[in-house]
Amino acid sequence: MKYYIIAGEASGDLHGSNLIKALRIKDANADIRCWGGDLMQQAGGSLAKHYKELAFMGFLEVLTNLNKIFKNIAFCKEDITNFNPDVLIFIDYSGFNLRIAKWAKTNNFKTNYYISPQIWASREGRIEKIKRDIDNMFVILPFEKEFYEEKHNFPVHFVGHPLLDAIENIPKTEASVFRKENNLDPDKEIIALLPGSRKQEVKKMLNVMLSLTSSFKDYQFVIAGAPSLDLDFYTPYLNDTISFVSNKTYDLLSHATAALVTSGTATLETALFKVPQVVCYKANWISYQIAKRIITLEYISLVNLILKKEVVKELIQDNLTTKNLKEELHKILKGKSRDEQISAYQQLEKMLGGGGASEKAATLLIENN
Repeated sequence: MKYYIIAGEASGDLHGSNLIKALRIKDANADIRCWGGDLMQQAGGSLAKHYKELAFMGFLEVLTNLNKIFKNIAFCKEDITNFNPDVLIFIDYSGFNLRIAKWAKTNNFKTNYYISPQIWASREGRIEKIKRDIDNMFVILPFEKEFYEEKHNFPVHFVGHPLLDAIENIPKTEASVFRKENNLDPDKEIIALLPGSRKQEVKKMLNVMLSLTSSFKDYQFVIAGAPSLDLDFYTPYLNDTISFVSNKTYDLLSHATAALVTSGTATLETALFKVPQVVCYKANWISYQIAKRIITLEYISLVNLILKKEVVKELIQDNLTTKNLKEELHKILKGKSRDEQISAYQQLEKMLGGGGASEKAATLLIENN
């Protein structure tokens, strides 16, 4: 079969690449064209557009890039028409994908969503678009099945979380080797900094995260570089006390003692590596005021949402200060708070449904299309 996959961010590229691998195993004749990144291309997808051209954060950033977004939508429709796939697969990236889904459905393409739009967090009314435009939905969070089926009477498939497989399958690097290869201090424990993947958010996060270095001189701070950003972007932040690794976030988390993490998928990744963390989030004032009025969740981190309680501390907007971050980091380096987080992570992993998400999704895609 011919598959057309659309992912618009680094996390979508990761999960899309594993889905492509599973599809190619189960369908020897799979012909796959995609929007994504290097990982999806390396897995065997023919890349139509790289996600680096698509990443806009916040309401203001979207508004100022509307012309580029509309051009991408037009190109996508034309490219799908020319490729004429048997199966369309959307991965997260809801603002763009739901627009394409509406067009695709009216043009008789089979529409599948892998990794649901987070309508349980905001703009729940989008369920009507999903019911209208999506043939099959594959969800990865345990509470999503209940949300869709019991609250909205829309059948979905829970396949488990693909991060479990991604983490399980990565090659393990010895601590001494990792430190030597990346010019890290062989003796100091590591505090990992995961400031996000978009320029706007990374700048905001690093400014406050790096304000702690003088208070934790016995530790080394290491920035996890996003694959969407070049080394030159990070260079102004680096010095003798601040290190950097590029495209090695999982290696970094494997050897970190604690982490400061921008809200998003990275909070769940950090938890699955059993690294105590503080969750950070700060947007520009206007974007935050708008988001505050449409997001209905009690928590912003996936860890707390899945466990339905505050396991990891969330410092949001005005609460994200050097003083507060310093206090919370101290708590998770040693003592009760650290132990409680690690214990809760064990429960979290069990709730995610075990491994094999990509294989389950690939099987269901082939069976239902």
